[in-house]
This record gives sequence, C-alpha cells and structure tokens, in this order.
Amino acid sequence: MGCFPFLKKYDHGSKFFGCGPPRHFPYYPQFHDQFDLPHLCDQVEVEPIESPYKTKSRGDVNGHASNMHHMYVHDNDCVLIKVVHFGSETSVGVQYDDNGEWKFKPIWARRAGPRAWIYFSPHMVKAAIVTCGGLCPGLNDVIRQIVISLEVYGVKSILGIQYGFKGFVDKNHPPIMLTKKLVQTINMSGGSFLGVSRGCPPLEDIVNKLEEWNVNMFFVIGGNGSHAGAFAIYNHCAKRKLKLVVVGIPKTIDNDIELLDKTFGFDTAVEEAQRAINAAYIEASSAFNGVGIVKLMGRQSGYITMYATIASGQVDIVLIPEVPFVMDGKYGILDYMKKRIQKNGICVVVIAEGAGQEQLDNNGGMDASGNPILGDVGKWFTNKVKEHFGKAKIPIDAKYIDPTYMIRARACNSSDHIFCSILGQNAVHGAFARYTNFTIGLINTHYCFLPIPMVIRRPRMVDPNSIMYHRCVTSTGQPNFNNPK
Repeated sequence: MGCFPFLKKYDHGSKFFGCGPPRHFPYYPQFHDQFDLPHLCDQVEVEPIESPYKTKSRGDVNGHASNMHHMYVHDNDCVLIKVVHFGSETSVGVQYDDNGEWKFKPIWARRAGPRAWIYFSPHMVKAAIVTCGGLCPGLNDVIRQIVISLEVYGVKSILGIQYGFKGFVDKNHPPIMLTKKLVQTINMSGGSFLGVSRGCPPLEDIVNKLEEWNVNMFFVIGGNGSHAGAFAIYNHCAKRKLKLVVVGIPKTIDNDIELLDKTFGFDTAVEEAQRAINAAYIEASSAFNGVGIVKLMGRQSGYITMYATIASGQVDIVLIPEVPFVMDGKYGILDYMKKRIQKNGICVVVIAEGAGQEQLDNNGGMDASGNPILGDVGKWFTNKVKEHFGKAKIPIDAKYIDPTYMIRARACNSSDHIFCSILGQNAVHGAFARYTNFTIGLINTHYCFLPIPMVIRRPRMVDPNSIMYHRCVTSTGQPNFNNPK
C-alpha cells in the first residue's frame, strides 16, 4: 500500500512523476497518522494548476514533460524517520516510543521538494516572512532564499514583518516590501535583516492583520516557541476558513528541535564555540596551573557543548543539562580538577548554560518566549573553582570565556549557507503544494515536511546513553561526577 495508502487512489498512473493529471488529497481518517499534513483542499476545494517552477538545468526551459520528469517530487515519496533496527533493548542509543516500546516500527514523513501541481496562482500570492526569538547564524540566508524562490515561481508581493510577531501591531515599523534585489547580499551578514523580538501580541491582532493584508502564505522562522505561535495562528486561521498556509522554518542554535538531524546555525555555532575552547586552552596552557572555563549555549540541550568538545579535543570536563553533577566530595568535579592540574598543570572545562541549574540560587520564571530564565552557571562555576582552590592554598590562574553573543551574531559558514538555502526553497515548495501547519526538517539526510505539533511536543535533548555522548566523554576521559551509589 505504500507510505500513504490513501494517495494511491488519486494517482492516475502518470508516466512522469507528477506530470500527469492533478490529484486531490482529501482527508481519510482510516489512513490518518501522526505525520499526516493538513492541506487547504481539506477545507476548500481548489483546482490545481501546473507548476511554473522550472530550472534551466533540465534542458528544456519550456518544461516539456519528457524533460521535466526528474525535477519534481511525487506526493507518494516518503522518508523513514527512524532507520536503525536495534537488535536488543540493551544496545547503545536504543530509542523508546511514547508507549515505551523499543522495537523497530516504520514511521514515515512526507518528502520535501517541488510538486508538479500547485494550488496557488503565483500572481495572486501575497507572502509574509517573520523572524522570531533570538539571533542565529543563517537567518538572513533563509529570508533571502524564500524571497528568491517565491520570485522564481512568479510571486510579486512579499512582505517582511519587522521585529518578530510584534511587527504586526507596531505602527512605527510597518512591513517591508521584499525583492530579490533588496535581499541579494544580506546572507553576507549576521543577524536578521528584518529584526527579531521575543514574545507574541494577541493572536487575534496577528490574524486580523494577515487577513487585512490579504496574506495567503505566511513563513515563520523561529524555534519551539515561535513554532507554537505559528501553530496557534494556523488554528485561528482555520476557524475563520482563511485561504492561508502557515509554514515554519526551524531556527534554534541549540539544535533542540524534536526529530530533526540538525537545525540551521548549529554547524556554525559549533565551529565558533570550538574557537572559544581553543582560546581557553591556549590561555590555560600558557599559565602556571592554568584553568580555562567556557560557557556555551544550551538551555535544555547540550548539543553545542558536546559537539564543540569533540571538535576541539582539548577539553578535560564537559557538563551538559542532561547529566547532573556534584561539585564537592570524592566524586565531585573540584577533586577531579585538582588531580588534572597536579598531573598536567592545566584543566579546561566546558559547561552548557543550562547545566547545574538546580545548584544555583536563582528566581526562575520564564522569558517572553516561554523559555526558563537561567542563572549564570558560568560565573557561578568559576567562583566555586576559585574559592575551592583558594581555601586549599593551591595557586591557579583561571580564565572565563562566554562567547554567546559572538556566536549568535556572526554570519554562518558554508555548510549552513547551503543548508539554509535548501530549507528556504522547500518552505516555498510546500506552501505552493498548499500544505499548511508544517515545518521543514532534515531527517536521515533527507528533507521532509513535518507537522508542527510533532516537533514542538518537547525539546530534543542529548541522551546520556547515546553513542555520541559516550564518544564525547571518551574524548575528555572524565568520570561520572555523581556518587555511583
């Protein structure tokens, strides 16, 4: 029956993928699964048209079917979400589903890419783009590629919403009309060309503006909180039966989006974080009893810290939010640091911002994006180290580095330039296919359309039993900083 069996009855047997008669995809509960995508044709009957999306790489730019059949993605194309068939429950990295089962079950997601039949006339499209949350390398690349891809389809009206969701209600910062000429070089700079902010005004105000401006494609570039906002906006639009698709592009420097291989900006963040670690190592190795301490981003997930530690190869201790630790006693960090300094004359520690929060005296609470407000674990840890060695009358020269804003604000590297471009293109392809309430993600090296609710259920976190974390602590050689009892 294939990955999406209900699609078979609408496949007219076209010789060329997607180049035959158009197909409608109504909703069938008997075939519904958690990765089905909402489609505006479920609510409103729309006659599809042949896609104007063409590239010169296929030879015949006029789009004759015989030359175009390898250009489009078939709607039956799907990607396995989990590919490892674990042979035992004791295997390293074994994963459990929501029912606590670990045995392999094929779960499929819809493959991203251009479709041969689209459900919007490009000259009738009015698109809007917004960037939300904090800065992340690659934001401008995604904005640029969405604009360019929309123009390739023939879209002439593209709005850039300034300073996040607040741009919908801020009369002092009206939307910007975006064109390829305007955004052509913005990928060469860090930050966001449109500006960012945290928080969200009343949803009714946002939807009212989308309706007033006749927007029918809305692209939200942001993390978990922004995707939750996009989901709420989609629900409000659906209640009003607006002919509008809501598309997410996952942006989180922490790499903490559920299901995805990675998010844009992560590779750049690891590269820049490695520079900070190497600087801490140089400082520490050039001093007597040198100690280098680096705090990296990672509120709930320690991916940047873990990957940058492996990349550097100069780290003695790595601390992430997912693995608790103690400072004092026989099994504590301070005792281990003393041994490393006595043996090597140096100790380098890398700590994620969300690690050890239970040991800090902070007020907690949430920021405007719904993220927990954290205590400054880097400064706390540094003070603890200085206090301990001071009392022990062991001289140390400690250097503390926090490269957070240097990492966030830089332009992305070549790997992320490519990644962001592909995400932006696929966001537009999915919108023209009239899917809605979905986001773009890389799963097992393939780009997929994923329902937003599936990626915001919970943050993706490092599994302390995963093979990647084992690789990390193998590179540092550190013990478990908890009493084994």
